[in-house]
Amino acid sequence: MGDVEKINLADLDREAMETLFAERLGSKAFHGRNVLKWIHKHGVTDFDDMTDVPKKLRAELDEIAEIRLPEIVFEQPARDGTIKWILELLDGQRIETVYIPEGDRSTICVSSQVGCALDCSFCSTAQQGFNRNLTPAEIIGQVWQATRELGRSPTNVVMMGMGEPLANFGPVVTAMNLMQDDLTYMISKYRVTLSTSGVVPNLNRLREVSDVSLAVSLHAPNNELRDQLVPINRKYPLEVLIPACREFIKDDKRRKVTWEYVMLDGVNDSIQHAKQLIRLLEGTPSKINLIPFNPFPGTDYKTSPPERVEAFRQKLMKAGIISITRKTRGDDIDAACGQLVGKVRDKSRRQLRRQVQKPVAISPPPQGSAQ
Repeated sequence: MGDVEKINLADLDREAMETLFAERLGSKAFHGRNVLKWIHKHGVTDFDDMTDVPKKLRAELDEIAEIRLPEIVFEQPARDGTIKWILELLDGQRIETVYIPEGDRSTICVSSQVGCALDCSFCSTAQQGFNRNLTPAEIIGQVWQATRELGRSPTNVVMMGMGEPLANFGPVVTAMNLMQDDLTYMISKYRVTLSTSGVVPNLNRLREVSDVSLAVSLHAPNNELRDQLVPINRKYPLEVLIPACREFIKDDKRRKVTWEYVMLDGVNDSIQHAKQLIRLLEGTPSKINLIPFNPFPGTDYKTSPPERVEAFRQKLMKAGIISITRKTRGDDIDAACGQLVGKVRDKSRRQLRRQVQKPVAISPPPQGSAQ
């Protein structure tokens, strides 16, 4: 008989971990909670170091399970404190994760896929095509690694990295559950944000199982233009997408939909476009992030002039829509999503790999002795 593949405990949220311990191991659910805490709160991946888990149970775990997480192989810091990491997965694929500091806030931008299949015309990642979905361990592993690097959990996580989160529904939901769990990263539901281009059926599913914050890659105020910029609009046009977004937030008066709107010179940045956007969002609690386009090799798009972005923003503000021009971060590094991966893809593994020290405990581990 061949070796049976071990369970990766980093793929499991609290409910799945409790089920594993109670049903597969015939143990107590609270041991599963303890292991969850060791992995995510304390950064421990060796069962022998989990001192409040009975010794016999640790030996059983060692037989059927392991803890596998992606590894940081390249780091690119910017002058403003932004850091881009390339993480390598077990099959050699690579993804990007970005850390963005701002005062007391720390935001981690997390990828959900290797590449992306949605082919948005202004997106660097889209030029790489789609390879595969990430597992829960590969998604939460980005937060795990960032927490080890920073010495603390991030205050915010945005599912805005490589890929379309709602095209990888189950693993993304599991990872977001872990982000919010009191035993792990303790990030508020208001500070975990999923960004989608508009996979409407899965947005409706998400409403049933998760109450994270919602951001939508809009980028155009009408179907004709959005069909060109965000091709999934041809399948789920604005008259389908907008009501689904409104439904997602309807039960929480604190919530707004955050609309991401990349400002493309001469394409979607006129006052007429702003007027159309105001009409489109009427009746939907909204906040709009205006994003200066970040050029990447091979694109024909250009960044809108700052004065045009400001005129656009003022038009929205006068209509009562909160509008913010996103500050450009990491402009001295490859800041477009997917750009850094593409740049280093062909470099040798030895050239990229850096020494990663053994993780240290982020908070004091629980007391207890081996049994």
